[in-house]
Amino acid sequence: MEKRRTIGIHEKLPVLQSMPLSLQHLTAMFGATILVPILLGVDPAIALLMNGIGTLLYSWITKGGIPAYLGSSFAFIAPTMLIMGSYGGFAHAQSGFIFFGLFFVIISFVVKKWGIRWIDVVMPPAVMGAVVAIIGLELAPVAAQQAGLAAGSTAVGQVVQPFVVNSNVVLVSMFTLCVGIIGSVLFRGFLQVIPILIAVVAGYVMALCLGMVDTTAISNAAWFALPKFSAPVFDTKAMIIIAPACIVVLAEHISHLIVTGEVTGNDLMANPGLHRSLLGDGLSNLFSGFAGSPPNTTYGENIGVMAITRVYSVWVIRGAALFAIAFSCVGKVSAAISTIPTAVLGGMTMLLYGVIAVQGFRIFIQQKVDFSKNSNMVLGAITFVVGVSGAAINIGSVQLKGMAFAAIVGVVLSILFWGFRKLGIMNQES
Repeated sequence: MEKRRTIGIHEKLPVLQSMPLSLQHLTAMFGATILVPILLGVDPAIALLMNGIGTLLYSWITKGGIPAYLGSSFAFIAPTMLIMGSYGGFAHAQSGFIFFGLFFVIISFVVKKWGIRWIDVVMPPAVMGAVVAIIGLELAPVAAQQAGLAAGSTAVGQVVQPFVVNSNVVLVSMFTLCVGIIGSVLFRGFLQVIPILIAVVAGYVMALCLGMVDTTAISNAAWFALPKFSAPVFDTKAMIIIAPACIVVLAEHISHLIVTGEVTGNDLMANPGLHRSLLGDGLSNLFSGFAGSPPNTTYGENIGVMAITRVYSVWVIRGAALFAIAFSCVGKVSAAISTIPTAVLGGMTMLLYGVIAVQGFRIFIQQKVDFSKNSNMVLGAITFVVGVSGAAINIGSVQLKGMAFAAIVGVVLSILFWGFRKLGIMNQES
């Protein structure tokens, strides 16, 4: 039996071979990366454009040594919704995204000088897993509302209007959810990587058949149209709310780089180095924040594609970035994306937000968090209760609650426990 060929990171393929492989990577990240701006009410085209530009910038800064694609991050959905609901529009949240980019740039220099062991002190796995789980749990009610299964409510939990079941909304959302579930467990090969995209397309077609899609915007849209840019409004409150999510994404970035290294058989943490990877991601987010795009992060979907195909060429990733930039300027594609009904999004986010929550519990397992230790038990318990109970605290005119409040409490307790251990006053844990 002939051994399957592996395409190395720096290896170039002929253009006719690279193009379908690049489109494959674009397809893998497309569904998730456009879902974030849609949920936040932002032009999906700007996310595609800045993800493409950001990926090319990242590739250049890492000297073409890391085959990673930067797509929209789900970790910032909850804090962004809080900012938009209580402190201003999306433009205010953009200042938080710029802060995130600066945070990664600064951390890249810290990592280059001192390494990454300090991360386990600031946010150990017991806290990290809880915070990631809270991100999904905090967003779960939004998914149920979009799916037509729960009433909408204000930030303080007051029902906006009496809950009335819309049969078409429930039908479309549940059909979308079922396709996503079936695809996740039954699809094989490359289809296994894109069940989100397939589910959204299937739900969109059903909504179209039921007359739930206004096609006027698509027919009126120009074939060529630049994405909608928006300037940031600098807001300290937004930066404070976004800050806790930065630590979560930092841990995610490190994990993705380690996994990519394992998949490709290269020690990417050492060469070109984690510091270059963080710098590239940070600068990419700086530009995205100023342009009006949601923050981005390295994508597990694209790591999955590389694991399946054994094509690790950074040139293929760059091709996917160029395709994303090109598609972002096709007006009719942007218009079609913007007409995706809320019911379709609700069905898909019921699965996606649940997956985010489960990823938190996965961290507990992968990092072998021992909850028989009192410190881990207390860290996980307090972080969870603060995050899901609705507890809030006001710092000046900024209200912290949910994931942001939970992350800060978890970090403070982690540093406190670390100090107790250094002083030798921590009791014996069992």
